[in-house]
Amino acid sequence: MRILVIEDQEDILQNIADYLQLNGFTVDCAREGLGGLHLAVTHPFDLIILDIMLPGMDGLTLCRKLRQDARVHTPVIMLTARDSVDDKLAGFKAGSDDYLVKPFALPELHARVEAVLRRSQSQLSNQLSVADLSYDLDTLQVVRQGKNLKLNPIGLKLLEKLMKSSPHVVRRESLQEVLWGDDIPDSDSLRSHIHLLRQTVDKPFDTPLIHTVHGIGYCLKVNANEI
Repeated sequence: MRILVIEDQEDILQNIADYLQLNGFTVDCAREGLGGLHLAVTHPFDLIILDIMLPGMDGLTLCRKLRQDARVHTPVIMLTARDSVDDKLAGFKAGSDDYLVKPFALPELHARVEAVLRRSQSQLSNQLSVADLSYDLDTLQVVRQGKNLKLNPIGLKLLEKLMKSSPHVVRRESLQEVLWGDDIPDSDSLRSHIHLLRQTVDKPFDTPLIHTVHGIGYCLKVNANEI
């Protein structure tokens, strides 16, 4: 599980990161709002721990932009020294999933993290998400940066396989089997369908997600340099 912690107080940030890493989580960190928003939009996280009082962009604004503009639905636990009912309601209205008042015990934070992850995994069992791309397997709706993408049935099958396997490489043979079973076309139809998928999923956006691994297959991830 990968968690993003956005907190400007160095000692609190380090304590949270160290504690979560000791409990088996991979932790990325940001100390200001704009940098945290960039990481949250461009990298896949299972959960975000977000302080409200941040330089550059406060946590409430960040959370609203994450939900409304980027359409990223990664669970968010907000941290704040404010404990009034109105403050908590503002956090939930912005899109947070839980709210923890400072000072707090690290075991309590860990318990909240586990609870929110359990709820989100249960609710999103039919939702695939990689960076700013999401795919609802029930409605067949594909969304990137708030835009609905129209894919044909073969494109949907390809996307589902690539997203479920992300960030790992999917071999050409596996993709061909998903599309055609044992009746694989003689021509290089897979390459054509990948090209069409890229035209819809990648071409209108700044950051490509679909990458070719020459001689092997394809993968869907943010950073091609990590292949």
